Amino acid sequence: METLAVRSLDEQRAEFGQRRFLAMPLAGTIAWVVIGLAGWFLTAYQAIMTVFVATGSIVYLGIFLSRFTGENFLDKSRPKNEFDRLFMATVGMSLLVYAIAIPFFMLEPMSLPLSVGILAGLMWLPMSWILQHWVGVFHAVVRTVLVVVAYFVFPGHRITAIAVVIVAVYLVTIAVFESRWRARPGGPQSS
Repeated sequence: METLAVRSLDEQRAEFGQRRFLAMPLAGTIAWVVIGLAGWFLTAYQAIMTVFVATGSIVYLGIFLSRFTGENFLDKSRPKNEFDRLFMATVGMSLLVYAIAIPFFMLEPMSLPLSVGILAGLMWLPMSWILQHWVGVFHAVVRTVLVVVAYFVFPGHRITAIAVVIVAVYLVTIAVFESRWRARPGGPQSS
């Protein structure tokens, strides 16, 4: 029987933190670009349906993109890491917020980009804690504040305005993650 090396949570956290973290933010960016375009070019009903479909697809798109970013979420040969489980729990938490978003949407259809835009962004707070890095707090807080502002400032273009805000926050997050990944020991910049 093969014995598995027991790694402490600190070791697993450090290992988790060395990852690139590009696939999921890229997936979110793509989804919200599609939502923004739908909000601009499609009817309100079609745009709202696009919010449901596109945000529901982020996880699957992230899994697909992970094959090209070097993260490969489905790689079974990688050692188990408790922080992968915690991250997936935060993804699950983001999906469960539809229990708030859907009833609110049924009363006020244009609330959907507001509620989904904020509630799905909350997963970034635990990500900051896991990584011991400010970018997740930045993402969650700035995204929340600017989504609320966009909701009230652009009442006739809420879907597109909220999508623009979320895409902009994702682009900053991606730039920070990529810079962090390249600067890590053994990364492309350290050679």
